[in-house]
Amino acid sequence: MNKHQRQSLQTKQKLIEVSKALFSQKGYKATSIEDIAEATGNSKGNIYYHFSSKVKLFECILKNWEIEWDKRWEEKVEQYPSLEAKLMGLVEHLVVNDLNHPLTKATDEFINTELVKSDMGIDITNYYLVHIAENQELLEEAMRNGEIIEADAQQLAIILEAILMGIRETHRVYPQNDQLQTASAAIQIFLKGISVP
Repeated sequence: MNKHQRQSLQTKQKLIEVSKALFSQKGYKATSIEDIAEATGNSKGNIYYHFSSKVKLFECILKNWEIEWDKRWEEKVEQYPSLEAKLMGLVEHLVVNDLNHPLTKATDEFINTELVKSDMGIDITNYYLVHIAENQELLEEAMRNGEIIEADAQQLAIILEAILMGIRETHRVYPQNDQLQTASAAIQIFLKGISVP
């Protein structure tokens, strides 16, 4: 990598980090390219050189957040000895690193205003498909270990993801609710339905 490429990469990283902080503080709608230019000392033209729009910049931030979220979960998942422990760990991870993340409010604004205009809908679909596949893997392992009944693992994985999606959506309507308690109760109900008699 030559000096120009290294500087360009450093500029891009700085734009991402500073923008992430601004979006977390002010929200998606209230943060302008002018705010980002002022905070980073870059011109608007330089920002547009790296990201063609505010939408593209925010999409990059979301992709980085998803990668970080998945990495943190992968580092933790093996410490849980059973399906129940893994699912409880997963909902805790969801509540701490998703529902209460500094970018959650800005992400909700982005979804409500920009998602339909962006090409990120495909990425979100893929995000859920990946999570369903991961859920299926967990459930198939639990079936092999005799922890839960033999059933259609893919269907159960879709149901589990629907529960997790529902927890995310409910948080938007009832943010004052104890999310961890609600999520844990939902997982307990799910587990009762598939536990070995």
